[in-house]
Amino acid sequence: MFPLTFLAAWPIGCAREAPEDEASSQVAAGEEADRAERSGASPALVRADSCEDVASTLKARLIEAMEAQLESNLSGAMAAATYSCEDYGEEEEEEEEEEEEEGDAGATASEYSETNTQEVDVDEADFVKNDGGYLYVLADGRFRVLDAWPAAKAHALSSYPIKGTPRRMYVHADTAVIYSSLDELVGGGEYSECTYGYDCDFTGDGHKLQITVLDIADRARPRRIREVVFNGSYLNSRRVDKDVHTAVVFPELEVPGLSYWPDALPQTYCGLQDFGFTQTEVQALFEEVRHANLELIESTPVSQLLPSVSDTRYLGDQIHITQGPLSSCGEVYLAQTGDTRGFLSLVSFAIGEEAPVDASTIMSRPGAVYGTKDSLYVAVRHWRNPDDAWFAGLEEDVTDATTVHKFALASGGAAAEYAASGVVKGRLLNQFAMGEHHGALRIATTSGYVPDPNVYSTVSVLKEQGSRLVEIGRVDDIAPTEDIRSVRFNGDVGFVVTFKKTDPLFVLDLSDPGAPSIKGELKIPGFSTYMHLMDDDHLLTMGYDADDQGDFAWFQGIQLQVIDVSDLANPEVLDKEVIGTRGSTSEAATDHLAFTYFKARDLLAVPMTICQGGGGGQYGDLMTFSGLLVYRVTVDGGFTLLGGVPHEEPETPQAWSGKCNNWWTDSASKVKRSVFMEDWVFSIAPDLVNVASLDDLAHPAASIPLTGK
Repeated sequence: MFPLTFLAAWPIGCAREAPEDEASSQVAAGEEADRAERSGASPALVRADSCEDVASTLKARLIEAMEAQLESNLSGAMAAATYSCEDYGEEEEEEEEEEEEEGDAGATASEYSETNTQEVDVDEADFVKNDGGYLYVLADGRFRVLDAWPAAKAHALSSYPIKGTPRRMYVHADTAVIYSSLDELVGGGEYSECTYGYDCDFTGDGHKLQITVLDIADRARPRRIREVVFNGSYLNSRRVDKDVHTAVVFPELEVPGLSYWPDALPQTYCGLQDFGFTQTEVQALFEEVRHANLELIESTPVSQLLPSVSDTRYLGDQIHITQGPLSSCGEVYLAQTGDTRGFLSLVSFAIGEEAPVDASTIMSRPGAVYGTKDSLYVAVRHWRNPDDAWFAGLEEDVTDATTVHKFALASGGAAAEYAASGVVKGRLLNQFAMGEHHGALRIATTSGYVPDPNVYSTVSVLKEQGSRLVEIGRVDDIAPTEDIRSVRFNGDVGFVVTFKKTDPLFVLDLSDPGAPSIKGELKIPGFSTYMHLMDDDHLLTMGYDADDQGDFAWFQGIQLQVIDVSDLANPEVLDKEVIGTRGSTSEAATDHLAFTYFKARDLLAVPMTICQGGGGGQYGDLMTFSGLLVYRVTVDGGFTLLGGVPHEEPETPQAWSGKCNNWWTDSASKVKRSVFMEDWVFSIAPDLVNVASLDDLAHPAASIPLTGK
């Protein structure tokens, strides 16, 4: 570790300095952007004029990142050329110490559940789909069709191998659109599958994305008709009728061969003078590295930097392949924030159409995706770097912010149009922290991190004005010392749950976008991670119970609640159900797609691993149930447990398997999804589907393996 005074002591040179050749003109546009950023970064995107414009911006970002890394390394090297190792011995020791810290084919159920989506008529991709007659599941590398009705005779009908790892899909009429992750990585860095968003970021999985389109008119014989491969990763998607819109994220740009330390210089934190190196020689060596890196960056063709696509169509015995850039240079929108060196494309196509995929491409890091029938938003988290420009208009003490990019969706497979961008203070939790109503976007964010006492939350209202999303209203300083755990918007009303020790549910009146306000508040033990709209007057929530310890609270078992919000000023809990103790877990607690509320029959199904014996900070030590719990839920009667569909044998003291050490954000239930068809439920795990009647949930009438062919 080095004293902070060395960090800027020996500058390498101007960040935009380049050899006297075409490189100077190529980074000129970047100089203008940087000058604007120094007076305040802007969330707005600017359409590129040409490929040269794209290249100059990309290379300016690469140069900036390269020089920042070199600057940091040079600071350390200059310190090493100044101090002997004896001078650093005691301080290094202290720093090290700190760091330690078939039969009835075509039959259909009269009523059945579908994918639990945020917005009506806007489908979300999942690895399970259902049309009331067939169940479609992605498992063990294959697209599988189960003849599901009548349920007592449910059986596997067909399967089709998918390249890579199939993860999610859409099924529309007689077509399946399947997203899979190929083995090939598309960039360095950290990637994660993130749904809840509390302690993960929305990055994509870092693998090349393939979209496989199958003709399933004959459910017994799926037929491949198209494969589309991108040099980027799946981020999120939405389907509106036959139009599929997919956000594809491309890795931050890297140029192979860049160096960040002189080959001739030993890598040490002290005593470089003992190797015969003076400060002047060290600085000269780093300057040589910088110039060599500049030449590498400037010689990289722009074609290697842009998103690309390969589209293969299977037409009988013929195969047609087209390849090329996803968007032309003049269709790319460039970012003005200095922390962005990658692209995000919103790719659109229409199911059943033969036109090529179309795309709108922006320079942006990935983020949470929220979609309506007409719009799609990407919200990107930013953290303030004191050495970089920050967003103009935000308060001086704001250290995290969220930029929002809006796209106007088109039909018929046409590309979405980039519409506008804006910025709000704080970071959003996930897609449910956004909601559009009458053209206004409401977004809930938290500033700071618990247990910092300065933490608080904000709900901002943004309106599109030209190419900007402008803040027209705000509710600020919500729940000081607490952070957001769940959000739901419904028309003119918003619901925000925060937590530190108890669960304050805030009810917001958003009827006047310019003057939003907190209408009511309800404090109850624990917190909700997901809020479902039973109807306009009632919430059905899922989360965790909590044990108050004074300054903080331990999370406990899974908690379900019915909350009456008919009187906005006086929300009231009508019924509560606590399941298990600390260590119990449910996929539905952190992924809304696993939460199945079948309103037609007042049924709720949630995957569950129940653990007993826990309390306080102690995890339960005995798993007593692993499967799917089914409840009847009504406003008047609350929760009535109908039973559970088992998938694993419960533990005994003599057969302990350690399945109860589950952290609240890391759902680990065996069952992942469920589907209702009339009075039958399908409980879906990665390896097995159990089919049970509501009259006898403990004894499935059919079990269908999801492995092999």
